[in-house]
Amino acid sequence: MSSRRNFLAQAGTVLALPAFLNRAQAEGMENANRQLAGLSPRQAATDEDYWAWIKNEYTVSPNLLNLNNGGVCPQPKAVQDAHIRFYQYCNEAPSYHMWRVLDQGREALRQKLAEVAGCEADEIAINRNATEGLNTIIFGLELKAGDEVILTKQDYPNMINAWKQREKREGIKLVWLNLELPQENDDYFVDKFVSAFTPRTKVVHITHIINWVGQVQPARKIADAAHKRGIEVIVDGAHSFAHLDYKIPDLGCDYFATSLHKWLCAPFGSGMMYVKKDKIKNVWALLSNNEPDGPDIRKFESLGTRSFASEMAIGTAVDFHNGIGSERKFARLHHLQRYWTDQAREMPGVTIHTPKNPKYGGAIALVSVEGMMPAEVDRELFARAKIHTTSIVWENISGVRITPNVYTSHKDLDRLVGTLNTIAGEARKKEKS
Repeated sequence: MSSRRNFLAQAGTVLALPAFLNRAQAEGMENANRQLAGLSPRQAATDEDYWAWIKNEYTVSPNLLNLNNGGVCPQPKAVQDAHIRFYQYCNEAPSYHMWRVLDQGREALRQKLAEVAGCEADEIAINRNATEGLNTIIFGLELKAGDEVILTKQDYPNMINAWKQREKREGIKLVWLNLELPQENDDYFVDKFVSAFTPRTKVVHITHIINWVGQVQPARKIADAAHKRGIEVIVDGAHSFAHLDYKIPDLGCDYFATSLHKWLCAPFGSGMMYVKKDKIKNVWALLSNNEPDGPDIRKFESLGTRSFASEMAIGTAVDFHNGIGSERKFARLHHLQRYWTDQAREMPGVTIHTPKNPKYGGAIALVSVEGMMPAEVDRELFARAKIHTTSIVWENISGVRITPNVYTSHKDLDRLVGTLNTIAGEARKKEKS
């Protein structure tokens, strides 16, 4: 595990600061990982003793069961501690410690994120969230009236609205696809996108994991088909980064952005943007910069005063993520989804709108109960068992989204399954009466 001293030393600054993961936390992670020796990620995914140790590293409520990690994920204690220590350090002498010390740590952090992302450090910009990163790309690309952009009605609203703004101001043409989900067929998605390509298509916008239902789209195959026709590719990785086991170049995209406060469990309001190196010069900086059309990825980081404490604590989240391992983490997340959805699929009147196959889904799943509106199911889950979820009604999608995380246990999901079964049973009786 990298120490904070080493982290800052890489940037040419040596300070007597605490470790990213303190000695006890690092040793605890190492000891916990030893008990998984010889187990495949799939086997490790069911070792409840190991995941109980992981849960103990979070400060989640013992009473309220949070199954809306799709909105924002809590941070492990180690990340919270690092954030607080950096925050206190900033307050000792703000303009000195923020601008002359911590600001110099961004290059080491950039390298740390690039290693997880599997790309060059000079292709990574650190910002506040996926919306900021994707808006930077959407508004920064050179497009003119009549140029076509392909996107789907199931994309995230902030991205949809950004594209609509360009359409309204500049007269670009938005070509809408309407997906029928769930799907476990690459050709379905590829054919949808390819059938919409025309000589005027300039950009394809792909949501890697569709947040409403947890559907994974075959981003690489769509990207390859687009590139054959000279079309650029944007991937919204808000829900896939540090969730699925992949590297950004595996997707074949030109542009990518994610929120690190989701599945990486970094501080709230932390994000990352990727731009393929030879494409950086083609994207204008969203905020003012002395070389807004230059080739340096850092032109996208002219944010003014930011939270240096939360930014630097991203490094601790990376360490914690690496401690678990991306392959093992994904196996656990998909296992948790299947643990409860397999049982729910057997309940009369209950429908799961998420693929079973791990190629097409991870932790996120959508459920509906016959005879009940999503908001009613959401309300009943909380009223009866203090289970926090979120109801979804968007385009042709309707249900309650359930999103566990690595700290979620089988016992937690047994509570969900039992309550859902009761609610569905009562709904059936009501329908018959």
